[in-house]
Amino acid sequence: MQTLTKASEAFKSILKTQQFIANSWQEGKAKEKLEVLHKYTQEPLASIQLADATQMEAAIQAAERGFQIIKKWPAGKRATHLQKLRDALEAHSKAFVELIIAEAGKPRSYAEVEVARGITTLEAAIREAYSFSGEIVPIDFGIGEGKIAFTKRVPLGPIACITPFNFPLNLALHKIAPALAVGCSFVLKPAPQTPLTALAFAALCQEAGYPEGVVNVLTCDVPVAEQMIKDERLKMLSFTGSAKIGWYLKSQAGKKKIALELGGNAAVIIDETADIAEIASTVAKSAFLYAGQICISTQRIIVVEEVYEDFKKLLLQEVGKISQGNPSEASCINGPLIDQGNVTRIKEWVKEALEAGAEALTGAKVYDAAHNVYEATLLENAPSTSKVVQEEVFGPVAVLQKAKNFEDALHIVNDSVYGLQVGIYTKHIDRMKTALNELEVGGVIMNSVPGYRIDNMPYGGVKDSGFGREGLKYAMEEMTEIRLLVF
Repeated sequence: MQTLTKASEAFKSILKTQQFIANSWQEGKAKEKLEVLHKYTQEPLASIQLADATQMEAAIQAAERGFQIIKKWPAGKRATHLQKLRDALEAHSKAFVELIIAEAGKPRSYAEVEVARGITTLEAAIREAYSFSGEIVPIDFGIGEGKIAFTKRVPLGPIACITPFNFPLNLALHKIAPALAVGCSFVLKPAPQTPLTALAFAALCQEAGYPEGVVNVLTCDVPVAEQMIKDERLKMLSFTGSAKIGWYLKSQAGKKKIALELGGNAAVIIDETADIAEIASTVAKSAFLYAGQICISTQRIIVVEEVYEDFKKLLLQEVGKISQGNPSEASCINGPLIDQGNVTRIKEWVKEALEAGAEALTGAKVYDAAHNVYEATLLENAPSTSKVVQEEVFGPVAVLQKAKNFEDALHIVNDSVYGLQVGIYTKHIDRMKTALNELEVGGVIMNSVPGYRIDNMPYGGVKDSGFGREGLKYAMEEMTEIRLLVF
């Protein structure tokens, strides 16, 4: 039974609070309930009865049946259904924006960006559904003389998907859209903090006419979710979340193909040729947007000593302009953290850094305890071994670090277990090649911040930041296997 609250009025037209299994909405059978709260006001949004083990089994069986249907669909039919999804999302875009603001605590302007990006992701999937294919293999020599060979990309099978809270729509779509584009069914478990967006999108899939079992979305506890990880009927695990959980799941996944999009402590390098007055505002916003709860949020700001003091002054001025508080307000940049537990964690990490010799240039305290807002915080002289440098803060905390020169800055970036993306501001074109060759990251973003991402580009990291790549074509490659024909 759907539970409505006053806080849910803005998105009641798309609100779903049941499990979506085999093309039907079912009340969860577990004893536990999930209470979804508004992340700023802490008002209840919805109550969801969690799915139990029998329902997960039913979803996996349904995904097997659904796969037998969708894997036979021609490209045109796959693209047509994705177009229906794209149009439905656009039609309900305002409701999705309000839902993301409420359940994820995302600032309004950024929630609008997420929905727009979701539409773009689906558009990219439509294009790729038409063009995605294998290749001609040149074998006309030796024992292959006179023969022709080509490959075909075939869908793996049902996909297990687990998504985080910070992009409840678009990061789910980075698994859903490529799966549907290549002809895979899926079982999706959204984050417990933000399940409503995924369930709302499942309703769009139902309206688009996908066959029974192609789309399954369940909210469940960890033991039930582990069925997805270990069950061999699901042929791939696509996970986005923390490094600790991601690498553990990989160890439990058996023979499954794995794609892991994990965390990072993303850095930006600013050298002596950069236009520091022009970039200070961008760097400040990239550090504190959505309270830093972005995998490629700017956490380490590495500035060569020649311009360090000048840039610090400019940066502090821009940090002082950061609007903090209610995410519903259009001007908000730094809104609430996802829960009280993360407020406590960040307080502890900052305290540890300060006690070890770091200096707080601004912030370093709770801004609004009642609403879980931590003040935009910029630290200087944080020890290289401190958590705010080495770990992923995933909060509104950035560290300012001084480098002797550009080469030293590269070494500082690489002094990390993570390697997702890095931003570099320079006017030296030769430094682009040096950075590309030397930096241990998945992406080098020139003259921009590390948070730059277009949804069809290959996205992912190295070291503890992940395994595999997302971005439509690249995720489609992950979700398919090569079949060779020689004749």
